[in-house]
Amino acid sequence: MRMSRLFGRTLREVPQEAEMESHRLLLRAGMIRRVASGIYAYLPLGWRVLRRIGEIIRQEMDAIDGQEILMPVVQPAELWRESGRWDEIGPELIRFQDRVGRDMVLGITHEEVVTELARREISSYRQLPLMLYQIQTKVRDEPRPRGGLVRMREFNMKDGYSFHANIEDLQAYYPRVYQAYSNIFRRAGVEAIAVEADPGMMGGAASHEFVMPSEAGEDSLVRCPDCNYAANAENASFQKLDYGRDEERSLEEVATPGMETIEGVAQYLGVPVHQTLKAVFYSLNGEVLFAVIRGDLEVNERKLANLLKVPELRLASEEELKAAGIVVGYASPRGLGGCEISNQIFKEIINMKFVMGAYREG
Repeated sequence: MRMSRLFGRTLREVPQEAEMESHRLLLRAGMIRRVASGIYAYLPLGWRVLRRIGEIIRQEMDAIDGQEILMPVVQPAELWRESGRWDEIGPELIRFQDRVGRDMVLGITHEEVVTELARREISSYRQLPLMLYQIQTKVRDEPRPRGGLVRMREFNMKDGYSFHANIEDLQAYYPRVYQAYSNIFRRAGVEAIAVEADPGMMGGAASHEFVMPSEAGEDSLVRCPDCNYAANAENASFQKLDYGRDEERSLEEVATPGMETIEGVAQYLGVPVHQTLKAVFYSLNGEVLFAVIRGDLEVNERKLANLLKVPELRLASEEELKAAGIVVGYASPRGLGGCEISNQIFKEIINMKFVMGAYREG
């Protein structure tokens, strides 16, 4: 087709809405156009690229015995209630009622639907293993759409679901899927790195995500230059240093006037930072949750949320802390009251003695 007949024109000037180089290029090349915040239309050139990527994906999924299906965007709420995710997932899940008052959702993912289909159609272990996949529209009420196609409220996703008779069969099949994804990125010319990841709302015992390092990225990557280990910082394991055993000492209160930081307290008392305890408070289901951690470490909120089996946590407000009777800046496990305590004790602190808050101002 002649360029003179092509729907969608190229742009000489950089659109003001463009935040990233990829976003600017897509707009200037006439591949996409913004319809609303986080919602884009694909013009003929952009749609052609998307179709070609889809062809690569289909070829690699078919090569590992995947069968393509297409599931609905609109899903009945009873499936989400049965899985428990109706209450677990927050405002990202768009809920509405149809004309007769039935609760419905717009699909942010399709585990519920594909599981319902599988339990109807699979009647014997002889039908397993089975892998189903689709390329379908997903809708997510994203609070911070950004970067054009990087973070959207409506987007195309390839999702795959495999069913197995036992965990051994799953473990044998997983590497095939892993390799298929590696092939997809290689054929598409994308230098992606496979890293250990948090399964998030999808759940599961193990997960990998393929990431492309970018200055505009929002996640942090931990990668070892001497081995093949790579992980999302939210999910990464780290080596816990052994500081040895401390001698038993009597408990005493020490004034720390004007000391408002862990580093300040440690320096004032002449102890290493790792021998202090840091108190961090979160709000969870209307209650205050107290997390305590060594002073030289930071709370990994994703790991803590996974430990508590909740989708997310938020820091408690000053008003919530005062209502719980917490002395801000001087809290510790000793004398704690008015909030829930997560009883997770890790071996590297059992034999250590700590400086901690005394629940008294100053």
